[in-house]
Amino acid sequence: MPINYQEIYTQIKQVGLGAKERRKKKEEAQEQAKKLLEAYSSQLDFLRSKVDSAKQADSNLRCAVPLDEELASHYPTPAPAPATLIAADGSQSIADRHSPVQFCVINVGAISLKPNSGETPFVKVESELFFGDAIEENGLTTDGGVALRRDLAERSVIEKLSKGMKGSVVSFTDGTLEIFRAKDVDSPSMYRDTVEKYTSVLSRLQGRGIISAGYIDKPSSSLVVRLLELTQITIPEEMEKLRTAPPLKYVTDRWLFGYNNKLFQLLPPGHRSAVFKIQSNAEKSYKDALELHFFYLNVGTEGHAWPVRVEIPRWVVDDKKQLDLLHAMLVEQCRMMGSKPYPYLLHRAHETAVVKNEEKYQIEQMLQQELRRNNEDVDEGSNKQFAKDLKGRTRR
Repeated sequence: MPINYQEIYTQIKQVGLGAKERRKKKEEAQEQAKKLLEAYSSQLDFLRSKVDSAKQADSNLRCAVPLDEELASHYPTPAPAPATLIAADGSQSIADRHSPVQFCVINVGAISLKPNSGETPFVKVESELFFGDAIEENGLTTDGGVALRRDLAERSVIEKLSKGMKGSVVSFTDGTLEIFRAKDVDSPSMYRDTVEKYTSVLSRLQGRGIISAGYIDKPSSSLVVRLLELTQITIPEEMEKLRTAPPLKYVTDRWLFGYNNKLFQLLPPGHRSAVFKIQSNAEKSYKDALELHFFYLNVGTEGHAWPVRVEIPRWVVDDKKQLDLLHAMLVEQCRMMGSKPYPYLLHRAHETAVVKNEEKYQIEQMLQQELRRNNEDVDEGSNKQFAKDLKGRTRR
């Protein structure tokens, strides 16, 4: 049976009936956010004190912390300087219990390029296969466990590729600089071990002066909005309010920093926001030069803003030349993609890394052949999978 479109249509009509009320609440919250941004933009000491008080009451508090730039400040694209760029992205094929053989593949593609040099980009691909017991031993039985391993592999391949490079080097991956423990990662020790290896890689990159960043396209977080909300509650008495009834529930940082909103646009095209520190319980892992920071960057065009979040470690924040170089390179890379701005080199890295279905099938066949060649039993695929694969079946 196909989808019951009549039932879906009825539910969609209900969604539409609530649009007017949702829009009203959203516009009221957006207007309040705009006023709070204007009122507290320069009150940096006060804002930092609010964060200090709030984190004493809630160790899991996650929000922005202002440094020395006003909240509403913005900075134009600096002039680009010569540099080597490295982008890395990862993909994976997760073990499927319905397949004849159990395996997991993590594939990472990295590309280095010297813009305007005439040199051919250098491409590196690292593919890692986990079979049988190695899947569980390495914590790769869940999506979250595989994501942790993939994030470590992405930053590690940047470290390998950057060895011996001269001059300025700018590296970036897709997603946050911080790696998170997903809810489906059952082993705290495995997570801690991965974070330790990851931060060690970051430290070695810092030692060689390699600029490191995480690029978040279409960010959904509200780190700066949460900072503004702290000004509207009494601490510690009303901390629970931030979770149950946040004052700016319908506002995101993406809206605040200029997503074509009707009230104002904070970031003109090519401009970055102030740099903020990230207040979170990850502070114990990302210490000193590795402290996590971020800024917003409008990589869009006039009339079509597209704010993205860029996460960086403190060593990049502390070096204005490195910060400006990263800013300039990201804007230049995004402009190469035209009306859908995204770093060109990250796009290329993704194309290199993605594991296609036919490649997964080929690996599966190679594994079965090798096991049979060595007289090891090979199981059959599940009947469920056989039924799904029947010619002409489209339902999943």
